[in-house]
Amino acid sequence: MNFALLMLILLLVTGAIWLLDHLVFRRRRDKGAKEPWWIEYPKSFFPIILIVFLLRSFLVEPFKIPSGSMIPTLLVGDFILVNKFTYGIRLPVANKKIMDINLPQRGEVMVFRYPENPTLDYIKRVVGVPGDRVEYRNKRLTVNNQLVPVDKDDDYQYVDGGLSFVNSARFWETLGTHRHSIIINPEAPALQLAGVKQFPQRENCVYNEQEFNCLVPPGNYFMMGDNRDSSSDSRYWGFVPEQNIVGKAFLVWWNFSELKRIGNRIN
Repeated sequence: MNFALLMLILLLVTGAIWLLDHLVFRRRRDKGAKEPWWIEYPKSFFPIILIVFLLRSFLVEPFKIPSGSMIPTLLVGDFILVNKFTYGIRLPVANKKIMDINLPQRGEVMVFRYPENPTLDYIKRVVGVPGDRVEYRNKRLTVNNQLVPVDKDDDYQYVDGGLSFVNSARFWETLGTHRHSIIINPEAPALQLAGVKQFPQRENCVYNEQEFNCLVPPGNYFMMGDNRDSSSDSRYWGFVPEQNIVGKAFLVWWNFSELKRIGNRIN
């Protein structure tokens, strides 16, 4: 059961008990009699659950980074905050948009429901918006026939799954108005063709061993991880429909292993 649904159920149960006590049970109790525990506890928790539910549903929701697909922007163990309203107001649980505010822009880091299993939340960077032509050739990204600018930085080393060190080339990439860091493993192939799945509107993409070329369909987005050679993303499982959007990641608020990351903005 997903957390939002669990919170909604708890809110409805505690709210119903609070309302019934206000309308019925309180009038039947003797004056000065103590509330039974099954009324006292739900009434105490109801306002807390209501506040948390409203905050998580419409304003800000916390997430934990479970994988290294967004290294070096996000590290395994980062706890991040996600803006839930910047891409529009959505109904809790159903995730149906009821009010437009902003559309996702190239370069933004977005949390979304994984198209193959909407119970899972993924986080990647927006590379292509509806109508964009996205190409990846020789490990260089092109959007609408324009090569995305990159600047070489110092090499980057990280531990992969706690087992081995990975040496990668690090670059600063400018995508839209966002300048962010990406890493590329020079020893990895440009594309793992065996990992490409049969996803909806797969006919919009052309693949070979060295590159891919995709036209992003209306109402969809093309997502990629900043750890380009260690990311399961739109290259392999396809486009992210607009209805799967959760929100925009904007802040690292905690990391037990690296306290200096607390307060880092997500670019």
